[in-house]
Amino acid sequence: MKSILGGAVRRAAALTSRQNLTEATKVIQHALSGGARGDRAESARADAPRDRTPEEPKSAALWSAFAPPPAFTPPPKGTAASDASIQDPRQDARKAPPIGEVLHLLQKGFVPVRAPGFAPHVRPAPEVPTPRGAQFVSKTHAGPAGSRDYKLFVPSNAKSRADGRGLPLIVMLHGCTQNPDDFALGTGMNALAEKHGCLVAYPKQPTSSNNMACWNWFSLKDQARDSGEPAILAGMVREIMAEFSVDPDRVFVAGLSAGGAMAAILAATYPDLFAAAGIHSGLPYGAASDVGSAFNSMRKGASGEAALAVETRVRTIVFHGDADRTVHPANGELIVAAARAGLGAATEKTLQGRSAGGVPYKRTVIADKRGAEHVEYWRLEGMGHAWSGGHPDGSYTNPHGPDASREMMRFFLG
Repeated sequence: MKSILGGAVRRAAALTSRQNLTEATKVIQHALSGGARGDRAESARADAPRDRTPEEPKSAALWSAFAPPPAFTPPPKGTAASDASIQDPRQDARKAPPIGEVLHLLQKGFVPVRAPGFAPHVRPAPEVPTPRGAQFVSKTHAGPAGSRDYKLFVPSNAKSRADGRGLPLIVMLHGCTQNPDDFALGTGMNALAEKHGCLVAYPKQPTSSNNMACWNWFSLKDQARDSGEPAILAGMVREIMAEFSVDPDRVFVAGLSAGGAMAAILAATYPDLFAAAGIHSGLPYGAASDVGSAFNSMRKGASGEAALAVETRVRTIVFHGDADRTVHPANGELIVAAARAGLGAATEKTLQGRSAGGVPYKRTVIADKRGAEHVEYWRLEGMGHAWSGGHPDGSYTNPHGPDASREMMRFFLG
């Protein structure tokens, strides 16, 4: 079996280098299902010359389109830890051989492999501290478009607001391999919600929908109103609004990576439901229509023509590291461009600063003709693919950067 699988993997590697993912998957599936010698026709297709061979993506970060490598932040210069002998741990991943890349690709859920040895690597749910009197409860939404489990944070003052207004609601969309508890712990959003009296919903993407628990932002059916995952998430929001006293003018969505891309989709398809969006290390609406275009958008940045085809009418705050090797920083720029496209006459100012943890940043604020802030863009210098200012016990966080959760909360409620 070992030699059979080895030969299948070599053939799949050749197919994948030509971006023929469908045939590569068939080769692996055939071998795993007990195929004696693989399919000679598929082997011939793998070895056959092509008139035009696409550029072979060699970076492991490209294969991690739905499950980014852990972030790495170099130690501050001048410290003992900044010695040249300390290496970025992602270097080993970038040196992975082609066969390893194919297996990694198949593992990550780009294609529907369900076989021994290809189990999803989703982090177990950690314990999340809950303030006294508050609740962090498990719930399930089921509607015409489908169902999703989710966790809901309910602040301790949910029933005793002195101003009589409904509660703000924030929907937090986790990244790949994450789960609601992990994302809540890493972002620290529950503590902020307790302070400001907000509900926070954390939808859970099951591995049955994506092998690496990623939101399917690259799928056309999951980019349209009243379809797929956007419809499920919108139905979940409406269900929460019906159960609790929610202010309909203060419903927000935020996400990281694939969750950030889905947040951009929700902002574009349900501007009547969401008042603002927070997108961290994500991609703009329309960035991809399939796996191939998802690869390209993540590696080089999405097409400006596609990203600007639909103006984002909701207020938007964007965080993106300029050293992000998983989602190209150009995607952050495109999200900002789409969000400001419908403003007409707008004013813009850029401020420079440095976080308490030593991360330099540029913060650009774009206001409409009335002077109301509509877009905010934090470009984080030297930061990779991680939630800025997040708690180190959560995955894909960088505790040294400016606090993205606090700034998003300020932007949402301001």
